[in-house]
Amino acid sequence: MDRLRFYLNDRLVEESGLSPTTTVLRYLRDRAHLTGTKEGCAEGDCGACTVAVLEEDGKGAPVLRAINSCLLLLPMVQGKRVYTVEALKEGGRYHLVQEALARELGSQCGYCTPGVTMALLEACHREDFNEPWKLDAQMCGNLCRCTGYRPIRDAAARVAGLRPADRFARALAETKPEPMELAYTAGPQRFFTPATLEALWDVLDAHPEARFVVGGTDLSLEVTKRFAEPPLLVSLEALRVLRTLEPRAGGHRVGATVTLTELEDYSRATCPPLERMARYFGARQIKNRATVGGNLCTASPIGDLAPVLISLGAEAVVLSRAGERRMALEDFFVDYRRTALRRGELLAFVDVPAQPAGARAIAYKVSKRRELDISSVSAGFRVVVDEQGRVREARLAYGGMSARPARASRAEAALVGQPWTEASVEAVLPLLDEDFTPRTDHRGSDWYRAQVAKNLLRGFFLETLSEPAPRLQERHAATVQVR
Repeated sequence: MDRLRFYLNDRLVEESGLSPTTTVLRYLRDRAHLTGTKEGCAEGDCGACTVAVLEEDGKGAPVLRAINSCLLLLPMVQGKRVYTVEALKEGGRYHLVQEALARELGSQCGYCTPGVTMALLEACHREDFNEPWKLDAQMCGNLCRCTGYRPIRDAAARVAGLRPADRFARALAETKPEPMELAYTAGPQRFFTPATLEALWDVLDAHPEARFVVGGTDLSLEVTKRFAEPPLLVSLEALRVLRTLEPRAGGHRVGATVTLTELEDYSRATCPPLERMARYFGARQIKNRATVGGNLCTASPIGDLAPVLISLGAEAVVLSRAGERRMALEDFFVDYRRTALRRGELLAFVDVPAQPAGARAIAYKVSKRRELDISSVSAGFRVVVDEQGRVREARLAYGGMSARPARASRAEAALVGQPWTEASVEAVLPLLDEDFTPRTDHRGSDWYRAQVAKNLLRGFFLETLSEPAPRLQERHAATVQVR
């Protein structure tokens, strides 16, 4: 299909000739003249541009998601339904999320309010509001400088999980999935969304220089901040096989296009270390789009998923037309922002093996803010302790300590064979200074990072004394919790 086709507030829209790097935010304001959606930061931090998108979840069921329109490229909504704040009022009546926000005095200047109401709309139609902390997680991506957050949170508490019989409920019940397949050209730019792996290989054969995109939470910043116009983008979003998320051989297979929202929901019941890291990965709007593969393939030294997955012994599964290639996840990262992917390959899955008996595992993220922030230091630890209380295996993985996510090999080797005691942990801490030479930047000095790395290992020992893979407490202040 060479035309963009989507639904905007339930009205079918077809477009051609627009740059494929036009963001949904700019389209709404400049072309559709729906100016209720506001631009604040243009990088997914403030939530003023939040819209709701009706799309399929990983199981093929329709779901309403709050998403930052400033990071959403227009071809990414092919075949989907986009709702803006203008769609809330129906039959002359304000929607209950608008009424709740007004009743709780949750708006002063009003600039952030449209985005807040759209985040509330997702909350209203979620089926999983069974724990109070989810209110904070739902709304942490919406900044408000005027009102203060208590009225906004009170409004969220009023509407969360109500699922009224409104136009959005009808759309969720009646919408049939439409194809996302796309071959779109506008001037010198092209955007492909293949629907099968065979079609993907054909595109890569013809355009080996193409760049992959799915959630766009990283790549779109090049558009909004650097005004880049990538000439050729290939979306993997229509390849359902890459969205696999399931138990496998006692472990887990995680597809590259699984969103962080889906991973967090899945890992709550299956993998506490992953859940801990996913909790503070980013705001709800970011996690609704950001993917496992996107986070890993950017190969950032402070990417949040890499340390915990490495510590769990995960493998990267790489596909190409020639077949499958596997490697330990730590070997997937070869240097700063560089992976082991070859031309014509893509990261398809991450396989997490079954964890050994006696395993203690945890993940940590340390940042200046609790929510919606980039790590200064992150870590994933797993230690296997035998029946005699000695360390049989140690995997200590860190982010933010070197040019790529990496294991503390010297400290690991020193722990193996030692009794799992506080004294043994203290004895290996100086070896972290030999394993890593952290840099100083605006997120932390080299001294700070080195000290945090040691403190996290201390915390790991103390926190796993009574429980091998502890979950976060319901009301928590950080990912580090020592009772």
